[in-house]
Amino acid sequence: MPRRTSRLPFPFRSRHASRGPGRAPAPLPQRPPTLTHAPTDDLVVFHIGMTIRARHRPDLWAPVLLAMPPMISELVRNRDAAARGETEDLGFLHAEMLIGKDGPWVMQYWRSADHLYAYARDPHRVHLPAWKRFNAAARAHPGAVGIWHETHLVPASGIESVYVGGAAVGLARAVGTVPVSARGRAARERLLGAGRAPGSPAPPGQGSTSPHR
Repeated sequence: MPRRTSRLPFPFRSRHASRGPGRAPAPLPQRPPTLTHAPTDDLVVFHIGMTIRARHRPDLWAPVLLAMPPMISELVRNRDAAARGETEDLGFLHAEMLIGKDGPWVMQYWRSADHLYAYARDPHRVHLPAWKRFNAAARAHPGAVGIWHETHLVPASGIESVYVGGAAVGLARAVGTVPVSARGRAARERLLGAGRAPGSPAPPGQGSTSPHR
């Protein structure tokens, strides 16, 4: 019995069919540029987080966890409105949410410690009422939830960064980016020259081309 063969309709072509003469292959995706952070003044890096010690009591730690997103939303709205000239700038630059084994925390970038403390003490902002609620709950249930923070005053001359393969987080989102070649190909070169304007000549002896060394 003759074997039957199927025929494909004319408009259909197999993805394995040859491209035919003269047809150029599809272009390969371009590699994202390697970047470093844009010029910035001195700034503040502020970490704030919580440790969950009574995991079986979400009624105690969930309100603390849920208090952070409204604060960040308030700060982002102010930052964007201030950039449009619509309101006073609170000094907030950017925030990143992180998760650790003991609980979540937020890394924030601010223009100065004065801006940070002014926001924390402002009774018309989200932070202060939330902090008072936490203190009341902490007194009623000591040890169930811990709160911690760290404040780092960072001079512009002490910052080094590199963002490879499309990564753009943290300081890159806070102040923007420039090509890594503007500040130096090597990490040591970028750090030693952090106080120089991008593109200015580097001191001699910093010729390594690895962005990580």
